[in-house]
Amino acid sequence: MSTTVKKPRLTTSAMIASIASEGQRVTAAPFGKALVELAANRPEIVGLTADLAKYTDLHLFGQAYPERFFQMGMAEQLLMASAGGMAKEGFVPFATTYAVFGTRRAFDFVHQVIAEENLNVKMCCALPGLTTGYGPSHQASEDIALMRGIPGMTIIDPCDALDIEQAVPQIAAHNGPVYMRLLRGNVPLVLDEYGYSFELGKAKMLRDGRDVLVISSGILTMRALEVAKALEADRVDVGVLHVPTIKPLDVATILREAGRSGRLVVVAENHTSVGGLGEAVATALLTAGVTPQFRQIALPDAFLDAGALPTLHDRYGISTEAMSATIKGWLG
Repeated sequence: MSTTVKKPRLTTSAMIASIASEGQRVTAAPFGKALVELAANRPEIVGLTADLAKYTDLHLFGQAYPERFFQMGMAEQLLMASAGGMAKEGFVPFATTYAVFGTRRAFDFVHQVIAEENLNVKMCCALPGLTTGYGPSHQASEDIALMRGIPGMTIIDPCDALDIEQAVPQIAAHNGPVYMRLLRGNVPLVLDEYGYSFELGKAKMLRDGRDVLVISSGILTMRALEVAKALEADRVDVGVLHVPTIKPLDVATILREAGRSGRLVVVAENHTSVGGLGEAVATALLTAGVTPQFRQIALPDAFLDAGALPTLHDRYGISTEAMSATIKGWLG
């Protein structure tokens, strides 16, 4: 007689749970800590938020430098306009909110006030893609598509705590507007196992593989590494190319790795299939005449459901198990 092991019932807290797996190594508030450390010797750095300091880890900056911290209330358009004004006066503003509010709600202010004048504003926005179960009002599944369309905008999609810690000083040193997808709270730490270091504008090979090349960004790089380990049991050799900078894209590295013959190329992103990394990579490949077997793992072009994150990641194909099954299916 066989018995079925039931999965534990998920509670409402799973809608906002950490993206870290049980027992996974994590770093608490890497963004907030990195910004506090950087600002110690950079008095021109200021922090602004729209009533979300605690939920973007900017509260650490506010505690360390209260005279350089500005709470703008629930007014994201004012947040971005004020950050632009401060940048005009020589400050380097780090503005934090949720990604849906920083992109959808404040888009015109980002476009006209910040980007058109190439102002030195760093927008660091939490809950990117499907990292919350609170439904379309909070799920920023199209944020990269919106920001990619803005001329001169640099876009960063970090994988883990190490990526964030190393990205903060580099985006501060970069002259011009930056949009960084922000992972907050207890953030997984995985890239240190691969000898990785963040370089603005550069993609990095984390592991090679003869059968499949996964080109990924954000938390799907973490998932891709888990998929690579899982598929070793099936003798499927998976390489992972991490692309933390979505714009400007490291076309040279992508063409070099995707141009190697005999591999299935899969772009994996925590973003809608429209307007994100997948389309950027596909355009680069076709423009250069590089035509590998190409597939995409992404969120659907749809308004997503509310619910527990583990359930939603399975439903929309971005969990480790779902990605492994999909890639195996493509290999036949």
